[in-house]
Amino acid sequence: MGTDNIKRSLKNPVITIGNFDGVHYGHQVLFQQVKDWAREIDGESVVMTFNPHPLEVLFPGKGPACITPHEQKLELIAACGIDVTIVIPFDKEFAKISAHDFVKKILVDKIGVKAVVVGYDYRFGRNRQGDIELLQKMGEEYGFEVKTLSGIRMAETVVSSTAIRQLIKEGEIKEANRLLGHVYEISGTVITGRQRGGRLLGFPTANIKMSCQAPPRPGVYVVKALVDGKIYGGAANLGYNPTFGDTPFTLEVHILDFNQDIYGAPITVRFLERLRDEKCFTDLQELSAQIRADVEKAREILMTLPSTTE
Repeated sequence: MGTDNIKRSLKNPVITIGNFDGVHYGHQVLFQQVKDWAREIDGESVVMTFNPHPLEVLFPGKGPACITPHEQKLELIAACGIDVTIVIPFDKEFAKISAHDFVKKILVDKIGVKAVVVGYDYRFGRNRQGDIELLQKMGEEYGFEVKTLSGIRMAETVVSSTAIRQLIKEGEIKEANRLLGHVYEISGTVITGRQRGGRLLGFPTANIKMSCQAPPRPGVYVVKALVDGKIYGGAANLGYNPTFGDTPFTLEVHILDFNQDIYGAPITVRFLERLRDEKCFTDLQELSAQIRADVEKAREILMTLPSTTE
């Protein structure tokens, strides 16, 4: 973590800098520009990102709920084919670094940057005092080039982490996945729940202890579950179980054609499509019938999906 832990000199590094929450389609286009430019100058592609999110440090409790937890973000960046990822531990001391010092002491002196690729509205340094004009001026002074990218659109939508968070919040999971360029997922640990799914309803579920990332709108979803390296189809309920009057927000997944004991095991749930809102049923028979219908609908949808959703 951090520039002090760079163990070797980087070869003609071409860098982009940002939070990259979600590693969405717009980020992927940016990364491709970095890789292409690095290839042109026989260099290495570099991503600099921050942990935790700067807003969480500067305004505790008011930072955005993350689309991708930190470890998943790093995995997605690596999957894009980036050579080197530098994680800056963001704290109040780092936040005090001036824009000039960030460029001179970190990008130039520690990284040896040859080129920078950033979004058109990129700001940096203490109080966001640095802008593209300053970056280009310092590039002329210290011998690196700067390229800016305008907002990436898909159809009429500008792809952004903010827009994707809102789509997830609204339950528009298919559109969120389209803008992400990959499937939105939640990872956690299987915990002991109230054990009503199998005992009372005939549909056993894996209850998942979730992280603090942005949850989709409560409801029933078609999902895929990654357990012990294997992928299974499933139907998930995210919410409060109003029929039983529960108050904790929970994620429960009925994994299709699965009967293993996975208590305490890690699990990743990939959200593919939203089926319906949560609702309060009059009795267990009505609830069980609806779950059966949800599971069958999930099976039908899963059979139509391409393998890329895995």
